[in-house]
Amino acid sequence: MPEAVIVSVARSPIGRANKGSLTQLRPDDLAATIVKTALDKIPALDPHTVDDLYLGCGLPGGESGNNMARVVNVLNGMDGVPGATTTRYCASSVQTTRMAFHAIKAGEGDVFISAGVETVSRFAKGTSDHWPDTHNHAFDDAKARTTATAEGDGSTTPDWHDPREDGQVPDVYIAMGQTAENVAKLRGLSRQELDEFAVRSQNLAEKAVNDGFWAREITPVTTPDGTVVSVDDGPRAGVTYDGIKDLKPVFRPDGVVTAGNCCALNDGAAAVVIMSDTKAAELGLTPLARIVSTGVSGLSPEIMGLGPVEATKNALRYAGMSIGDIDLVEINEAFAAQVVPSYQDLGIDIDRLNVNGGAIAVGHPFGMTGARLQNTMVNSLDWHDKSTGLITMCVGGGQGMALILERL
Repeated sequence: MPEAVIVSVARSPIGRANKGSLTQLRPDDLAATIVKTALDKIPALDPHTVDDLYLGCGLPGGESGNNMARVVNVLNGMDGVPGATTTRYCASSVQTTRMAFHAIKAGEGDVFISAGVETVSRFAKGTSDHWPDTHNHAFDDAKARTTATAEGDGSTTPDWHDPREDGQVPDVYIAMGQTAENVAKLRGLSRQELDEFAVRSQNLAEKAVNDGFWAREITPVTTPDGTVVSVDDGPRAGVTYDGIKDLKPVFRPDGVVTAGNCCALNDGAAAVVIMSDTKAAELGLTPLARIVSTGVSGLSPEIMGLGPVEATKNALRYAGMSIGDIDLVEINEAFAAQVVPSYQDLGIDIDRLNVNGGAIAVGHPFGMTGARLQNTMVNSLDWHDKSTGLITMCVGGGQGMALILERL
């Protein structure tokens, strides 16, 4: 059975939505630029022989609609290459990598592009209505539906009661910030520990910027007005606990989630070229990493932030590994309130976690993030001379996803 290996990665800088550096760029143009960059790194590969392009987008619509993967291929002159756009919200471009992984394992192709893009700045009017920010079930309902977690056995499998049985409509896509508040309350997380984790993220990202880590993986892009953007908008220098501890809660007056301990809204694109190991050898390429396994999970939407726990356990089981076999971990930092209990439940040593900072500092363009994390993990395993890496994240609607890579 062939192995699926990563042979090229590329990503754009990450801009702040609506007021940042990438607001002038359409999502299809940005994705096309980054896909072309990833392909240009493999001169031995004829891009017209790519079997398929899988593009992840968290909220496709407007400029991100019309099967954007196909648009990207045509923009790049690859008319003969098919394309499919898919969404698994925050894990959309881990899902696209999973699709390529499975296709190669099944012997249904040798070369695939897994990419992701999100430009929140350019959402069509009304698109954001599908990512609601006001509706929420009562916390007590969420707690009742997660009795195993409430009893402290570490499980995140809910004792499910379908509200439709009572004629109610379930709030599957409630505000993500409300889900973070639910997790914080369920797990008894303090505002201080969340702020301290956020400061850690910013400080590590600042160090990584100064050390040149991020520059290795960022592809500069040019905006329509001729501005060259080569750095992420998000990381801030000199962030301290005292500097963020007095920020007001965003989602609940007595809550713990603030602008300082969660990710921003962002724009960005990333791409990964995945081949069978036999095709890579035929082209004389040295793979960057092997895809070992993936895992997904589902749980109550109200506590979607705990999704990484079961997804990671699934990926580890499929790989025949334990968490102790993993050298570096990237948990997407949608909210400190979901990262902290996730890494604790999984028994991850914090010194192995998000060692260059995470999305609280760098940003989280939904559809891009999965591919961005693959870029970062490949970079990080090389930079820190490590062998195995785990990428995992929570997913809106009550899911989790995970991916294990081995450096080659």
